[in-house]
Amino acid sequence: MSPCFIYGKKGLEGESAMDAQIHTQNISVILHRPKYAGNIGAVARAIKNMGISNIIVVGSEAYDLDEMKTRSTHLAADLVEKIQYADNINNALGKFNYIVGTTARRGAARGPFFTPREMAEKIAVISKNNKVALLFGPEDTGLTNEELRYCHAVVTIPASRKFPSINLSHAVMILCYEIFASLLPAGLEAPPKLAHSSELEGMYGQIKTLLTQVGFLNPQNPDYWMTHIRRFFNRTSLLARDVKIIRGICRQIQWYINQKNT
Repeated sequence: MSPCFIYGKKGLEGESAMDAQIHTQNISVILHRPKYAGNIGAVARAIKNMGISNIIVVGSEAYDLDEMKTRSTHLAADLVEKIQYADNINNALGKFNYIVGTTARRGAARGPFFTPREMAEKIAVISKNNKVALLFGPEDTGLTNEELRYCHAVVTIPASRKFPSINLSHAVMILCYEIFASLLPAGLEAPPKLAHSSELEGMYGQIKTLLTQVGFLNPQNPDYWMTHIRRFFNRTSLLARDVKIIRGICRQIQWYINQKNT
Protein backbone atom coordinates (compact mmCIF):
# COMPACT_ATOMS: atom_id res chain seq x y z
CA MET A 1 0.00 0.00 0.00
CA SER A 2 1.38 3.42 -0.92
CA PRO A 3 1.86 5.93 1.91
CA CYS A 4 -0.65 8.72 2.36
CA PHE A 5 -1.15 11.73 4.60
CA ILE A 6 -4.20 11.97 6.81
CA TYR A 7 -5.20 15.26 8.42
CA GLY A 8 -7.39 15.45 11.44
CA LYS A 9 -9.04 18.52 12.92
CA LYS A 10 -5.70 20.30 13.05
CA GLY A 11 -3.60 20.53 9.89
CA LEU A 12 -0.27 22.14 9.11
CA GLU A 13 0.93 24.84 11.51
CA GLY A 14 -1.97 24.13 13.86
CA GLU A 15 -4.64 25.26 11.40
CA SER A 16 -7.91 23.47 10.78
CA ALA A 17 -8.88 22.26 7.31
CA MET A 18 -11.57 24.94 7.20
CA ASP A 19 -9.03 27.68 7.96
CA ALA A 20 -6.82 26.40 5.13
CA GLN A 21 -9.74 26.55 2.71
CA ILE A 22 -10.47 30.17 3.68
CA HIS A 23 -6.93 31.24 2.81
CA THR A 24 -6.70 29.34 -0.48
CA GLN A 25 -9.97 30.85 -1.71
CA ASN A 26 -8.06 34.12 -2.06
CA ILE A 27 -5.34 32.58 -4.23
CA SER A 28 -5.61 32.19 -8.02
CA VAL A 29 -3.30 30.66 -10.61
CA ILE A 30 -2.95 32.79 -13.75
CA LEU A 31 -1.70 31.00 -16.88
CA HIS A 32 -0.47 33.55 -19.42
CA ARG A 33 -1.03 32.20 -22.93
CA PRO A 34 -0.28 28.51 -22.25
CA LYS A 35 0.49 26.50 -25.39
CA TYR A 36 -1.13 23.16 -24.57
CA ALA A 37 -4.61 22.31 -23.33
CA GLY A 38 -3.27 19.25 -21.54
CA ASN A 39 -1.01 21.39 -19.37
CA ILE A 40 -4.00 23.46 -18.27
CA GLY A 41 -5.75 20.28 -17.16
CA ALA A 42 -2.64 19.08 -15.33
CA VAL A 43 -2.45 22.42 -13.52
CA ALA A 44 -6.10 22.04 -12.44
CA ARG A 45 -5.34 18.65 -10.90
CA ALA A 46 -2.21 19.96 -9.16
CA ILE A 47 -3.85 22.97 -7.53
CA LYS A 48 -6.89 21.00 -6.39
CA ASN A 49 -4.53 18.75 -4.42
CA MET A 50 -3.38 21.89 -2.61
CA GLY A 51 -6.86 23.31 -1.93
CA ILE A 52 -6.74 26.03 -4.61
CA SER A 53 -9.62 26.19 -7.08
CA ASN A 54 -9.23 29.37 -9.13
CA ILE A 55 -7.63 29.39 -12.60
CA ILE A 56 -7.53 32.31 -15.03
CA VAL A 57 -6.20 31.73 -18.54
CA VAL A 58 -4.96 34.74 -20.49
CA GLY A 59 -5.62 34.24 -24.18
CA SER A 60 -8.08 32.43 -26.42
CA GLU A 61 -10.80 30.14 -25.10
CA ALA A 62 -10.16 27.77 -28.03
CA TYR A 63 -8.42 25.09 -25.97
CA ASP A 64 -9.56 21.48 -26.34
CA LEU A 65 -11.91 21.00 -23.39
CA ASP A 66 -11.79 17.20 -23.62
CA GLU A 67 -7.98 17.25 -23.48
CA MET A 68 -8.06 19.52 -20.43
CA LYS A 69 -10.51 17.24 -18.64
CA THR A 70 -8.53 14.13 -19.52
CA ARG A 71 -5.37 15.55 -17.97
CA SER A 72 -7.22 16.96 -14.95
CA THR A 73 -8.97 13.60 -14.31
CA HIS A 74 -12.64 13.56 -13.30
CA LEU A 75 -11.68 14.65 -9.79
CA ALA A 76 -10.59 18.12 -10.97
CA ALA A 77 -12.88 18.46 -14.00
CA ASP A 78 -15.00 20.95 -12.05
CA LEU A 79 -12.04 23.35 -11.93
CA VAL A 80 -11.63 23.09 -15.70
CA GLU A 81 -15.29 23.89 -16.25
CA LYS A 82 -15.11 27.09 -14.21
CA ILE A 83 -11.85 28.45 -15.68
CA GLN A 84 -12.05 32.18 -16.33
CA TYR A 85 -10.57 33.64 -19.52
CA ALA A 86 -9.10 37.11 -20.01
CA ASP A 87 -8.17 38.88 -23.25
CA ASN A 88 -4.97 40.36 -21.84
CA ILE A 89 -2.77 40.28 -18.78
CA ASN A 90 -3.96 43.69 -17.58
CA ASN A 91 -7.57 42.52 -17.33
CA ALA A 92 -6.53 39.23 -15.73
CA LEU A 93 -4.57 40.90 -12.91
CA GLY A 94 -6.64 44.02 -12.30
CA LYS A 95 -8.59 42.73 -9.29
CA PHE A 96 -5.59 41.28 -7.41
CA ASN A 97 -3.80 42.95 -4.49
CA TYR A 98 -0.57 40.94 -4.62
CA ILE A 99 0.98 39.35 -7.72
CA VAL A 100 3.76 36.78 -7.72
CA GLY A 101 5.52 36.06 -11.00
CA THR A 102 7.52 32.95 -11.80
CA THR A 103 10.62 32.60 -13.96
CA ALA A 104 13.55 30.30 -14.62
CA ARG A 105 15.63 33.13 -16.09
CA ARG A 106 17.46 35.38 -13.66
CA GLY A 107 18.69 38.88 -14.41
CA ALA A 108 19.00 42.32 -12.84
CA ALA A 109 15.82 43.50 -14.54
CA ARG A 110 13.72 40.51 -13.43
CA GLY A 111 14.04 40.31 -9.61
CA PRO A 112 14.00 40.49 -6.68
CA PHE A 113 13.92 36.70 -6.52
CA PHE A 114 12.51 34.38 -3.85
CA THR A 115 12.43 30.62 -3.50
CA PRO A 116 8.97 29.01 -3.36
CA ARG A 117 9.37 28.46 0.40
CA GLU A 118 10.36 32.07 1.08
CA MET A 119 7.47 33.40 -0.96
CA ALA A 120 4.99 30.93 0.51
CA GLU A 121 5.57 32.36 3.98
CA LYS A 122 4.63 35.82 2.69
CA ILE A 123 1.61 34.60 0.75
CA ALA A 124 0.28 32.62 3.70
CA VAL A 125 -0.02 35.88 5.64
CA ILE A 126 -1.02 38.23 2.82
CA SER A 127 -3.75 35.93 1.46
CA LYS A 128 -5.89 36.23 4.58
CA ASN A 129 -7.13 39.70 3.58
CA ASN A 130 -5.90 40.05 -0.01
CA LYS A 131 -6.44 38.49 -3.43
CA VAL A 132 -3.17 36.84 -4.53
CA ALA A 133 -2.28 35.91 -8.12
CA LEU A 134 0.37 33.31 -8.99
CA LEU A 135 1.42 34.19 -12.53
CA PHE A 136 2.97 31.60 -14.88
CA GLY A 137 4.14 32.25 -18.44
CA PRO A 138 4.04 30.14 -21.62
CA GLU A 139 5.79 26.77 -21.47
CA ASP A 140 8.46 27.64 -24.04
CA THR A 141 9.34 31.27 -23.25
CA GLY A 142 8.06 32.05 -19.74
CA LEU A 143 7.20 35.59 -18.67
CA THR A 144 8.83 38.58 -20.37
CA ASN A 145 10.38 41.52 -18.50
CA GLU A 146 7.32 43.58 -19.43
CA GLU A 147 4.95 41.02 -17.88
CA LEU A 148 7.08 40.70 -14.74
CA ARG A 149 6.66 44.45 -14.13
CA TYR A 150 3.14 43.72 -12.90
CA CYS A 151 4.55 41.53 -10.13
CA HIS A 152 5.30 42.48 -6.53
CA ALA A 153 7.83 39.64 -6.31
CA VAL A 154 9.29 36.89 -8.49
CA VAL A 155 9.76 33.21 -7.64
CA THR A 156 12.45 31.03 -9.18
CA ILE A 157 12.59 27.32 -8.43
CA PRO A 158 16.07 25.92 -7.68
CA ALA A 159 16.91 23.04 -10.02
CA SER A 160 19.88 21.09 -11.33
CA ARG A 161 22.09 23.02 -13.74
CA LYS A 162 22.17 19.92 -15.94
CA PHE A 163 18.39 20.04 -16.42
CA PRO A 164 16.81 23.25 -15.06
CA SER A 165 13.63 23.15 -17.19
CA ILE A 166 10.52 22.35 -15.13
CA ASN A 167 7.14 21.29 -16.53
CA LEU A 168 4.42 23.93 -16.09
CA SER A 169 2.16 21.82 -13.86
CA HIS A 170 5.15 20.71 -11.78
CA ALA A 171 6.18 24.33 -11.20
CA VAL A 172 2.61 25.17 -10.18
CA MET A 173 2.51 22.22 -7.80
CA ILE A 174 5.82 23.13 -6.14
CA LEU A 175 4.74 26.70 -5.39
CA CYS A 176 1.21 25.73 -4.32
CA TYR A 177 2.51 22.97 -2.04
CA GLU A 178 4.83 25.40 -0.27
CA ILE A 179 1.91 27.79 0.23
CA PHE A 180 -0.28 24.99 1.60
CA ALA A 181 2.50 24.02 4.00
CA SER A 182 2.95 27.61 5.21
CA LEU A 183 -0.64 28.50 6.04
CA LEU A 184 -1.14 31.38 8.42
CA PRO A 185 -0.48 30.20 11.99
CA ALA A 186 -3.27 30.83 14.45
CA GLY A 187 -2.95 34.13 16.29
CA LEU A 188 -0.63 35.81 13.77
CA GLU A 189 -2.07 39.17 12.74
CA ALA A 190 -2.65 39.48 9.00
CA PRO A 191 -1.75 42.66 7.10
CA PRO A 192 -4.50 45.02 5.90
CA LYS A 193 -5.90 44.86 2.38
CA LEU A 194 -3.44 46.06 -0.25
CA ALA A 195 -4.13 48.18 -3.33
CA HIS A 196 -5.44 46.37 -6.41
CA SER A 197 -3.18 45.92 -9.42
CA SER A 198 -5.45 48.20 -11.48
CA GLU A 199 -4.99 50.97 -8.88
CA LEU A 200 -1.21 50.52 -8.91
CA GLU A 201 -1.05 50.59 -12.71
CA GLY A 202 -3.02 53.85 -12.76
CA MET A 203 -0.57 55.32 -10.24
CA TYR A 204 2.48 54.14 -12.19
CA GLY A 205 1.08 55.62 -15.38
CA GLN A 206 0.58 58.97 -13.66
CA ILE A 207 4.08 58.91 -12.13
CA LYS A 208 5.61 58.00 -15.51
CA THR A 209 3.88 60.89 -17.25
CA LEU A 210 4.87 63.40 -14.57
CA LEU A 211 8.50 62.29 -14.23
CA THR A 212 8.92 62.31 -18.01
CA GLN A 213 7.53 65.84 -18.14
CA VAL A 214 9.95 67.17 -15.50
CA GLY A 215 12.90 65.45 -17.16
CA PHE A 216 13.59 62.77 -14.55
CA LEU A 217 12.86 59.94 -16.97
CA ASN A 218 14.51 59.56 -20.35
CA PRO A 219 11.63 59.86 -22.84
CA GLN A 220 13.45 57.39 -25.13
CA ASN A 221 13.39 54.65 -22.48
CA PRO A 222 11.20 55.67 -19.50
CA ASP A 223 10.45 52.07 -18.50
CA TYR A 224 14.07 51.45 -17.44
CA TRP A 225 13.83 53.72 -14.40
CA MET A 226 10.14 52.96 -13.90
CA THR A 227 11.16 49.34 -13.20
CA HIS A 228 13.27 50.55 -10.26
CA ILE A 229 10.44 52.81 -9.06
CA ARG A 230 8.03 49.85 -9.16
CA ARG A 231 10.44 47.77 -7.08
CA PHE A 232 10.74 50.58 -4.54
CA PHE A 233 6.97 50.78 -4.05
CA ASN A 234 6.56 46.99 -4.08
CA ARG A 235 8.79 46.79 -1.00
CA THR A 236 6.34 49.02 0.91
CA SER A 237 3.13 46.99 0.24
CA LEU A 238 0.95 49.97 -0.69
CA LEU A 239 -2.63 50.18 0.56
CA ALA A 240 -5.42 51.70 -1.54
CA ARG A 241 -5.31 54.88 0.54
CA ASP A 242 -1.55 55.14 0.00
CA VAL A 243 -2.10 55.04 -3.76
CA LYS A 244 -4.71 57.81 -3.48
CA ILE A 245 -2.27 59.99 -1.53
CA ILE A 246 0.54 59.47 -4.06
CA ARG A 247 -1.78 60.19 -6.97
CA GLY A 248 -3.04 63.30 -5.18
CA ILE A 249 0.55 64.53 -4.77
CA CYS A 250 1.16 63.93 -8.49
CA ARG A 251 -1.97 65.87 -9.42
CA GLN A 252 -0.91 68.80 -7.21
CA ILE A 253 2.59 68.87 -8.74
CA GLN A 254 1.04 68.72 -12.20
CA TRP A 255 -1.29 71.62 -11.33
CA TYR A 256 1.68 73.66 -10.05
CA ILE A 257 3.66 73.02 -13.25
CA ASN A 258 0.71 74.02 -15.40
CA GLN A 259 0.17 77.21 -13.37
CA LYS A 260 3.85 78.12 -13.62
CA ASN A 261 3.88 77.64 -17.39
CA THR A 262 0.82 79.80 -18.03
